[in-house]
Amino acid sequence: MSLNNSADLSRAATEARGLAMDAVAACHSGHLGLPLGSAEIGAVLYGNFLRHDPAAPQWINRDRFVLSAGHGSMFIYGWLHLAGFDLPLEEVKAFRKLHSKTPGHPEFGETVGVEATTGPLGQGTGNIVGMAVAAKMAAAHFNTAEHKIFDHIVVGLAGDGCLQEGISQEAASFAGRFGLDNLIMLYDSNDVTLDAMASKTQNEDTAKRYEAANWEVFTVKQGNELAPIAEALAQARTSKNGKPKLIICKTIIAKGIAEVQGTAKGHGEAGVKFIDASRQAIGLPAEKFFVSPETRAYFNARKVSQAAAHAEWQKTFAAWSKANPEKAALLAHAQQGNHGDVQALLTAIPEFGKNALATRVSGENCINAVAKASPLILSGSADLHGSTKNYIKDAGDFDIATPAGRNLYFGIREHGMGAILNGIAYHGIFKGSGATFLTFSDYLRPSIRVAALAKLQAFYIFTHDSVGVGEDGPTHQPVETVSALRCIPNLDVIRPGDAEETAAAFALAVSRRDGPVALILSRQNVPSLDAVSVATRRQGTLKGAYVLRKETSALTHILIGTGSEVSLALAAAEELGSGVRVVSMPSMEIFARQPKAYQEEILPASCVKRVSIEAGVTLSWGRYVGTAGKAIGTDRFGLSAPGDVVMREMGITKEAVIAAAKAL
Repeated sequence: MSLNNSADLSRAATEARGLAMDAVAACHSGHLGLPLGSAEIGAVLYGNFLRHDPAAPQWINRDRFVLSAGHGSMFIYGWLHLAGFDLPLEEVKAFRKLHSKTPGHPEFGETVGVEATTGPLGQGTGNIVGMAVAAKMAAAHFNTAEHKIFDHIVVGLAGDGCLQEGISQEAASFAGRFGLDNLIMLYDSNDVTLDAMASKTQNEDTAKRYEAANWEVFTVKQGNELAPIAEALAQARTSKNGKPKLIICKTIIAKGIAEVQGTAKGHGEAGVKFIDASRQAIGLPAEKFFVSPETRAYFNARKVSQAAAHAEWQKTFAAWSKANPEKAALLAHAQQGNHGDVQALLTAIPEFGKNALATRVSGENCINAVAKASPLILSGSADLHGSTKNYIKDAGDFDIATPAGRNLYFGIREHGMGAILNGIAYHGIFKGSGATFLTFSDYLRPSIRVAALAKLQAFYIFTHDSVGVGEDGPTHQPVETVSALRCIPNLDVIRPGDAEETAAAFALAVSRRDGPVALILSRQNVPSLDAVSVATRRQGTLKGAYVLRKETSALTHILIGTGSEVSLALAAAEELGSGVRVVSMPSMEIFARQPKAYQEEILPASCVKRVSIEAGVTLSWGRYVGTAGKAIGTDRFGLSAPGDVVMREMGITKEAVIAAAKAL
């Protein structure tokens, strides 16, 4: 394929190499290999292929690009700068400096044009799958016969490190099964990893692996030449055969620094000491961070044409909005991250009465209620819908022929599920949720961590929440897991104690806009905490903790329970007497955000005789029981026996609470 702008793109590729060299040299840190080796890929993507508008970076029908190999961040920073996004040259010069817009790895929300937080290898391979799912869904939910407002594609760039991570196979299998032919992944195949040549650790045939997963595979043997890259991308965009696309580009790592290119030393900053001679050898002037007037002119002209294409789309969008005001209002709310007001969502969930229900069962009613009130909420499960109870009834299943379906079958791919949910959140229209047993949350923990870091809108439904699971034994009985999740900054962990607290938990999960939520639900039935009103339980849960039983004489003790153990605290208080207060604490994180006055109202500092009870490790509870109090739980793994037997064996009983309180 001949490019009529090949001279401009070639010059831009050279100057992008220069920007990467200069930035890495200036901070004595970073990775040269990918930005130099994939410069021609960047030139074709940003100079010829991607449909976006740098002047309007949040255009909802833009093509998405994700650099999965986030260590090569100067690739995306260089190209965003050249393409005319709001990333001034001063920010490129401040690469990896404090508070710059060019951090060591790309961070969503920190840099205009960065579509996903990447760096943990393989994450991006799942994120692009989630984005492609969301793009298919958006077209199905919002396009009409008269107006097509969604037809964008999703592109990713990954390296050997991404494809060696197991998450990439989970994501690839899902994408192939569900026919995501709006997805293109470029593979920077340079035969090198950080420690050694790639042959040291791999000998698989990547093309055959992806073909086996139902991908269409293109191989570009000259990955440092513009025309074959452009040809492969053009074919991949137009091929609508129900298969995602993999373009294998055989590139030379660190191309342009002769001393290290093509070797493992080219991966990081080992080539910095050769930069001055290398810059001269590839035709750059002595001026550092050089961008030629010709390259500026080329991308300025491209910005004009991109803005014109966006303006033309806006005409279609305006006509669509006028013809479909309800859809337009729904889309506008979604773009603002608004999937429902917490009080309105609570109103949508009917009261449960005094029935003793497992919180996973009450959760089934909750997710169906909020899904009706918030029609862009999605639910998925890692092959456990029958156990996690989170299937949205009458909403259909997402599949090739039914892309509007709101239930996702992730298969036994927990880590892939987490990264796909993140991709859906990055896309910015739908709010996805995913479910599995709590003990398997560790399989998607890296994705949860990134979701919390990037402040993504996603929520997780983790059931079978304690040693109360029983006969399945210690492999399936989480003990440390809830406390481990609580360690993740900006993740709200909510462990409701009955059906009404569960209602509030789901309302919080759907309404939260600045981070993910983990719902921790029981397999076993729990009694209704109807000693107080429905409103008290629901509104109290919204604050993270509340008084469930108030003392009727001078306060002597505070018992703090969470989840299925709240009822044990209540039962113990009845025997301990009138001076005992019971606090239900579904969420430590939410409670910690409440005003100090409210925290003092619930847990007055004057009362130091405190006992907590949770069927898990006791580590989390020190901040609330203090040195004078006692945390009841288990700091060992579980046992295979009926749940009530295991709880007794572990000393997680009413009697243990009473004894601990009396001993204080």
